[in-house]
Amino acid sequence: MFFIGFDIGGTKCAVSLGRWENEIMEIVERQEIPTENDPIAVFDRFSSLIDNWKKEYNVRRAGISCGGPLDSESGVIISPPNLATGWHGFRVVEYVKERFGLEARLENDANASAVAEWKFGAGRGAKNLVFMTFGTGLGAGLILNGRLYSGTNGNAGEVGHIRLEKTGPVGYNKSGSAEGFCSGGGIAQLAKIRASEQGLTLDENITTRLIFDKAKSGDKFCLSIVKESAEKFGRVVSLLIDLFNPEVIVAGGVFMRNYDLFMEIITPIVKKEALSDSYRVCRILPAEIGENIGDYAALAIAITED
Repeated sequence: MFFIGFDIGGTKCAVSLGRWENEIMEIVERQEIPTENDPIAVFDRFSSLIDNWKKEYNVRRAGISCGGPLDSESGVIISPPNLATGWHGFRVVEYVKERFGLEARLENDANASAVAEWKFGAGRGAKNLVFMTFGTGLGAGLILNGRLYSGTNGNAGEVGHIRLEKTGPVGYNKSGSAEGFCSGGGIAQLAKIRASEQGLTLDENITTRLIFDKAKSGDKFCLSIVKESAEKFGRVVSLLIDLFNPEVIVAGGVFMRNYDLFMEIITPIVKKEALSDSYRVCRILPAEIGENIGDYAALAIAITED
């Protein structure tokens, strides 16, 4: 069977055609374009490809993965901080149904990625799983008792919104939030804040990737930034273990790319902070699907029945 997946992000949007056979999802074709302020313009650029897929592969269902907040029940993108305002309030499920004649389902990217890692990745076979994005933002998707738990209107698992400190880097429009300390943009902010406090000069264009590269090379300042971010992440992981008693926590993005470094820092924190019986049965793993998880996330939602 063939399905279509739409991955809507702050910098890029992608559409994928996936073949689902023998519990394996294979991406057959894919197109990616820069995200524009007008969602109709984005879908216009995908339209001919989608029409061809419908004719050639008899596609009938689509999944849509997008950052929150959104309302998955009514299929509306509400106001994701990483998306231009032209997308805010866009009734994307209704639009896809009317424009392309496809049955469609919308989930936030953390929920969709949780389903993808559960069906295709590191969480295969788990009954209780937490997926954490740790990319542009920090969100969590929850698989509880073998089902996606998305909350009353699709906003469960927004762990990035938790305030960890009174002040600090801003994430999810909140100073000192978990997303501020544990996201790509947040870590770069954190470095600038700490450099200013210490009277250090830092390149204005510093990136999280460069911070980790320097930390691995022994740079003391960058290592202190990584350590602070990882310590905060360890606190969040401990909370999730205590709240949901999962078999596995899977994290992507920055965590996935720096797994060994993170685990060295967070393991003693989680061991100390989380309930021992819950910690004992929980594995903490990097995302298995890797950098194209957005494509698989959207397709995972396409194959998931309500």
